[in-house]
Amino acid sequence: MQGTQERRKAPSAEVQAALLVLFAAACFVGMTSSVKYLSDTLSTPQIVWGRYATHFIVVLVILKISGVALLATDRPALQAARSLFMFGATALSFLALRYLPLAEVAAIMFLTPMLVTALAAVILREAVGVRRWMAVVIGFLGALIIIRPGIEAFHVAALAAVGCTACYAFYQITTRIVRDSAPPLVSLFYSSLAGTAVSTAALPFFWSTPDLQGWVLMALSGAFGAIGHLAVIAALGRAQASFVTPFSYSQLIWATIAGYALFGDLPDLWTFIGAGLIATSGLYVVHRERARATQSTVTPG
Repeated sequence: MQGTQERRKAPSAEVQAALLVLFAAACFVGMTSSVKYLSDTLSTPQIVWGRYATHFIVVLVILKISGVALLATDRPALQAARSLFMFGATALSFLALRYLPLAEVAAIMFLTPMLVTALAAVILREAVGVRRWMAVVIGFLGALIIIRPGIEAFHVAALAAVGCTACYAFYQITTRIVRDSAPPLVSLFYSSLAGTAVSTAALPFFWSTPDLQGWVLMALSGAFGAIGHLAVIAALGRAQASFVTPFSYSQLIWATIAGYALFGDLPDLWTFIGAGLIATSGLYVVHRERARATQSTVTPG
């Protein structure tokens, strides 16, 4: 009887997954906040290096403890492409963070589900119905509201955020392709290895010796990123992606709070409207994916 009561008290796998994704979202905002703070004193390539070097060390420690074979993959070329897409997303997002508020960059990056839907239709030949295409269009309109090209509020760094979103969408598509060829930790190793190698090669051209605070913040950015990714992996091991993805939108809330508390940045009304459109369309895409997964006879869209 006591064992039964203890099992009832333990949170379900889906509750654990939701909590892990909420924690991951907070970690990613911790990473971007560290990056934005460092942007006042260090170059973007050096900040990218600090993030990846720490991330690589954390992943190596986890792999050593878990005993997973480092290079156990059947598709090394695709792993390399996937890793470079992730590096491009990281570098472009860090560049955008140098000039734009945290919440604005986070909102634009949440275009990813819509872009993945479009790319899946073209690259993976997945069936995408009218309603999901409408969600893609609405999400794009939301991004235009935030970016406001052609008017005074437009900042060219917003294009870096859009480029980041495109890279991250391709990263997710290649992740779908290679997911059965290697454990998630091995894929995480490849992406951290590639990012560390590329950023280290560029480092001599941009190096500026940081003070103690700079070293700590670079290490924190990498640790936050690594822990956030590991939390997402753990969440996906407990529940389907269609269930956990909506909780990642809490990152918009964390980013707004952190941006205001640390940098005095508060999004204007148009940014809130655009972020709302992006979040709504993204959540609808996730809803349709979940419906398709649970009802095999439903009409795509």
